[in-house]
Amino acid sequence: MQITIIVLFLLAGNLSAQNVDISTVQPDLTVPVLTAGKPSAGLRVKQTLPIYEKTAVHHVLYLPTDWKPGGKYPLIVEFAGNGPYRNKFGDVSTGHVEGSRLGYGISGGKRYIWLCLPYLNSAGTANVTRWWGSKPDYNPKPTINYCKAAVKWVCQNYGGDSKRVVLAGFSRGAIACNFIGLHDDEIAKLWSAFIPYSHYDGVITGWPYPGADRASALLRLKRLGKRPQFICGEGANTNRTAAYLKKTGIKGQFTFIGTGFRNHSDAWTLRPSRARAEMRKWLANSLKSSITTTE
Repeated sequence: MQITIIVLFLLAGNLSAQNVDISTVQPDLTVPVLTAGKPSAGLRVKQTLPIYEKTAVHHVLYLPTDWKPGGKYPLIVEFAGNGPYRNKFGDVSTGHVEGSRLGYGISGGKRYIWLCLPYLNSAGTANVTRWWGSKPDYNPKPTINYCKAAVKWVCQNYGGDSKRVVLAGFSRGAIACNFIGLHDDEIAKLWSAFIPYSHYDGVITGWPYPGADRASALLRLKRLGKRPQFICGEGANTNRTAAYLKKTGIKGQFTFIGTGFRNHSDAWTLRPSRARAEMRKWLANSLKSSITTTE
């Protein structure tokens, strides 16, 4: 297993304290407001795949400020955390696609298409905010099917580069990077790289859905192959995941990094930090080809 461990406590500016609160660092990014209009450069829009128009299912699509018709752009696909959630630091997760911020912080709104995908109920007719599917079965198949169709749709209609598709997620979404993203051979082929933030499939067992055990997680992990993962967590909190992956015996390209922030929130990516800079550098290198536009 190839492992890179980057321990970063020094944030942008003069901050040097470990595990500072995000409220102490001024954001340099603001997620664009959500609109119901037609997708266009710099807009974040609510959208539904044509075959789901008679349902309540929807996703959110953002086209970068440098987007032009006919161009080819790397695609960041994001899954949200569970909701409703709030902790003692005031960190909030709604569980809705509209609340996702990780992908925008990664890209800064440029060069990458950003697609926030929903988890569907077991009937495939509506978004859910906790886990995937519906109690008691938590069937992930509708979520998986929508994901496959949405990635194809965005690549065909908006210039997403099918050879440079990155799967990212926060909390529940971090688990989904493997649980959904590596659930079967077909969906596993979609991804070029992964960015799970705060949690990892198989580290904690006993979640309330089938397949939340280490034997099942290992079967999924075996589909990863040589594709890289940038595994990050609050503060310097990635040791548990690193230890788990070492025990699996899987040889992978794993990079571990602490955000330097104490918060369980994807809003850290909207603020300057060494961790964010390293993540962006890692992603550009991992895609192994220059990011191009029609310019």
